Amino acid sequence: MSRLNTLAKTLKTLHISGKPLILTNVHDAPTAAVAAHASTKALATASWSIAATQGLPDAQLPLSGNLLGIKNVAQGLKNSGFADTKPLSADLQDGYSDIAETIKSAISLGVVGANIEDLKTDTSTGHEELRSAEEVAERIKTALNAASEAGVPDFVVNARTDVLGYGGSIKDVIERGKKYLDAGATTVFVWGVRKHVITIEEVKEMVEAFNGRLAVQGTGPTPLGLKELAEVGVARISYGPWFARRSWKAFEDDAVEALVALEK
Repeated sequence: MSRLNTLAKTLKTLHISGKPLILTNVHDAPTAAVAAHASTKALATASWSIAATQGLPDAQLPLSGNLLGIKNVAQGLKNSGFADTKPLSADLQDGYSDIAETIKSAISLGVVGANIEDLKTDTSTGHEELRSAEEVAERIKTALNAASEAGVPDFVVNARTDVLGYGGSIKDVIERGKKYLDAGATTVFVWGVRKHVITIEEVKEMVEAFNGRLAVQGTGPTPLGLKELAEVGVARISYGPWFARRSWKAFEDDAVEALVALEK
């Protein structure tokens, strides 16, 4: 078994309903140093944060830019000394135009899992629209086949749905999610977006529908605590760009304090 597939198996086994994998998403080599902490079980990138470091909105992050950010994270993971024991998952948006090549490129950097969303994005314009559930399911299958060809048959797909942000309901989430799981996804990733704030009752409903294979965001428009989410059976909790935003705000505050120090 290849080293990467061993890591993929490790990542997959970390998704346990009721004992969720916590991912404090990273975006560069310095943030990847969190891998050295004993409580860090795996690393995952956030495309929003990678895009921000390149002066771009998330919707306009090209594959090349995303891969560059992932490469930097992978180097940071290597520097930490845990590249052989702690798996790396990457936020690959919708997989870009050629999802098979995207997956193989990510694997070549050490990635053994990926977020794949159902929101189609034109990175040249930032235009976004939902793909059909059937198309996304086929893309997930294509991604997993590509991973298998690259020597990582246990590659982990965290299939994200943004249907709530486009007038959809929890029923729509469940219908889509089941198709994504049937296509081979390990978990379905969903959280409240725009005007929809997910309630604990809805989380319970999704956990039941997905047999515990639910991933959610740990902060943002769904203000539910980690312990509460774990108790109802969530399998994965990630933070997206939350920590990046906080660290950049801290830099700004400290920098401004220094700049105006002699003006007081």
